[in-house]
Amino acid sequence: MSWNWQKKHWPNFTYDPGKLEPLEREFARLLGTVTGTMKHLNQGENDQIVVQLLSTEGVKTAEIEGELLDRDSVQASIRRKLGLSTVRRNVQPAEAGIAELMVTVYRDYAAPLTKREIDTWNAALLQGRTDLERIGGYRTHEDPMQIVSGALGNETVHFEAPPSKDVPEHMAAFIRWFNDSLKMLPPLTRAGIAHLYSVSVHPYEDGNGRMARALAEKALSQSIETPALSGLSREIVVKKTGYYDALARNSEDLEITDWLLYFGRTLIAAKEHVLASVERVLQKATIYSKFAKELNERQKKAINRLYEAEPEGFVGGLSAGNYITITKAPRATATRDLQKLVDLGILRKTGERRHARYWMPDIVGAASDRRL
Repeated sequence: MSWNWQKKHWPNFTYDPGKLEPLEREFARLLGTVTGTMKHLNQGENDQIVVQLLSTEGVKTAEIEGELLDRDSVQASIRRKLGLSTVRRNVQPAEAGIAELMVTVYRDYAAPLTKREIDTWNAALLQGRTDLERIGGYRTHEDPMQIVSGALGNETVHFEAPPSKDVPEHMAAFIRWFNDSLKMLPPLTRAGIAHLYSVSVHPYEDGNGRMARALAEKALSQSIETPALSGLSREIVVKKTGYYDALARNSEDLEITDWLLYFGRTLIAAKEHVLASVERVLQKATIYSKFAKELNERQKKAINRLYEAEPEGFVGGLSAGNYITITKAPRATATRDLQKLVDLGILRKTGERRHARYWMPDIVGAASDRRL
């Protein structure tokens, strides 16, 4: 079996622009909607959504690789790096590293890509690791860099990257392509190629998938001339098998229309989720504006926890038990607090007694409500 980097015309990927054009248009439309909605945020709300999206991306890009990070620690580290107030936490190297990567890509997206920049990303991402020969520099080991599965002695090789000795040449070409392609390719196409191209080279001992997604984010941000806050990794986690299948299907040839269609559709779904997140922030602000004097601190704490969850909220709905856990309130107090939230229209209720569940209302015109 031969791989894409072994083809005669590597790295000249080919694809059908006509099939991608509808996705490029839809992404541009969604981007305009998100940008317009975010104009209704005040500075505090803008900071909140940025921290929320960056921390979710950091946690989810690690989760794709099987690494589970503490979300609160990642979020606290991101807030500190952005100069925002935060509680003191003992943040571990993995959480601090992913936070540094997320904030760096967010802040420095406009700068041309350099080897020094991506080496710095890798060093941040893998800080604290003692099991690797080389961190913050291209791999140098002589063993093949392979992606495998299966039991020892019965492995399946899903992909084999170029030998370590060839990585500097491949990456020099990649960096030139990345910088030269800014004015030549539309956003989704460029970001999708950046991801597949970099992960095909697999330049580092570890962190290549997370680096590839960060490079896609930088490419996208440069193309739209603003931090993309794409939410890509969160969407990939939802259907992780589809992500690896798409990479595998497109690792043997240079014709990558299939990959770019997958990548474009995934980014559009991710951006729809981002829009829902922004609208939730506006919805919460509207609630506080209308009902601030009628809500006690327990209710505010529960509302904040609901809105910190994904736009889908608590799976199965918020129960009285959840409310007690969040607020430490006695059961009778929790029941009264929840009923008042229903009476005010802040939550809706389904079921009765121990089957009762409470839900955030559907998002309808959050931005319009703010303007009233």
